[in-house]
Amino acid sequence: MKKVLVVVLVLLSVLAFSKTTITFWHAMSGSNLTAVDNIVKGFNESQNEIEVVAQFTGSYAETLTKAIAAYRTGTHPHIVQVYEVGLQTMLDSGAILPVYQLAEPGFDWGDVVTPILNYYSVNGKLYSMPFNSSTAILYYNKDIFAAAGLDPNKPPSTFDELYEMGKKIVQSGASQGGISFGWPAWVFEQMHATHAQFYANNENGRKAKASQVLFNGEFGQKVFVEWMKWAQDNVFVYGGREYSANTAFLTGQVAMLIQSTSSVGSIQKTASFNVGTSFLPRMEGYPRGNSVIGGATIWVLKGKSEAENKAVWEFLKYIIRPEISLQWHKSTGYFPSSNTTVKLLMDEGWFASQPNHLTAFLQILSGSNIPEAQGVRLGNFVAIRDVVDSAVEKAVQYKGKDYEKEAKRILDDAAKECNNILREYIQLYGD
Repeated sequence: MKKVLVVVLVLLSVLAFSKTTITFWHAMSGSNLTAVDNIVKGFNESQNEIEVVAQFTGSYAETLTKAIAAYRTGTHPHIVQVYEVGLQTMLDSGAILPVYQLAEPGFDWGDVVTPILNYYSVNGKLYSMPFNSSTAILYYNKDIFAAAGLDPNKPPSTFDELYEMGKKIVQSGASQGGISFGWPAWVFEQMHATHAQFYANNENGRKAKASQVLFNGEFGQKVFVEWMKWAQDNVFVYGGREYSANTAFLTGQVAMLIQSTSSVGSIQKTASFNVGTSFLPRMEGYPRGNSVIGGATIWVLKGKSEAENKAVWEFLKYIIRPEISLQWHKSTGYFPSSNTTVKLLMDEGWFASQPNHLTAFLQILSGSNIPEAQGVRLGNFVAIRDVVDSAVEKAVQYKGKDYEKEAKRILDDAAKECNNILREYIQLYGD
């Protein structure tokens, strides 16, 4: 009997150590970290052959940099979460295994939500696995609207309406400011996409590598002129480069906020007032494009064994399952990745009870699927966003009245710097 027990224990030990271990680097912190851990735990418990080990590796930028550096030294993870501005960098890194190459024949990529599929596809092939996609929407404080004498069920839909409502809110004393932005450089990109304007040449870098930005043209200048005017009248309150603007909104310092849809859950949970959401306001006289994808996807890195790659694919298939995608959406506010998941959420009445989560879908699915609105693909996009953020900061600090001249100067300077970045990138990686 003892011998039998020993044999069983040895076999169990061998089975345990024969598991294929997959390392997963990501940039999710706070409640999103818990959501990632829950998904990984669920996968590990769903079978006995694969063990996924998830590791938080810092911000999006830090995670991207660490992963590429680790690949150069052969110490890289199997999969890594990379934000959308890292797309061109990943394509040129020489480090990736496109996700479509891992899939079995006939895998239904068509079920992926179209704007997500378009953003991360090259020549019709998906290169990374959808995970935490988002877009930007308008949040507004219904209580402040009512206190200012505005209809709390009619948020602004145009720039002119936003400006007039913002002035009324400030003048009434209902709030110190009208609106703030999260991720201002991204909002500037969104403005181009929603108005069907190219941000860079070569169809936003999707037809060929972008060698020149176009944001300093007539359209970009008009957007900056509006923002500068808003800032001088306290309609626009600068709120930092990422999520710190949320605080100004949640404390009632501003009545409106343009921010990622990934903040819907946390804003609703934290707010002491009635939160409304709506589509991004537009300038009249321009064609309708679409809001674009933000967030991140999961990339597979090369240099692992065939068995490990097969294990990676099993995990990636797991996270895109409708029930797992549904769980992720409810836990974080990020988009479910597939149309099947959207249907599940609709069938169970989720969107009816959570209309602020529905706003993002209605906005991104009701726009035009045209090249101008499929997203920008730029070399060293991280550095370019930094330049644009600095330009926004200079614009909203301007105290004069010659908005047009100053907007042109600021944007021309930013474009020159960005074009130098693109030129250096092309010299390094080719066009």
